[in-house]
Amino acid sequence: MDKNRAEGKMKDIKGRVKRQVGEWTDDSELQSEGTMDQAEGKVQNAWGKVKDAARDVADETRRDQDRDSDIRKKDDRAA
Repeated sequence: MDKNRAEGKMKDIKGRVKRQVGEWTDDSELQSEGTMDQAEGKVQNAWGKVKDAARDVADETRRDQDRDSDIRKKDDRAA
């Protein structure tokens, strides 16, 4: 898991807490800060997911290339 996902989730949670406390205390500034923290966390988490997906694709492509290379080597030896 990419560190952006973990950090983003923590910011999201922090924002939820701030927003909720702002609602309970009728503090609109704290509510706004919490909403912004949540949004920032969600974006960072999404970016981490994109990076994880790209890494997975790269790893799978590398494995496929290695497997194809091994098959070609076996075919060359058999010929």
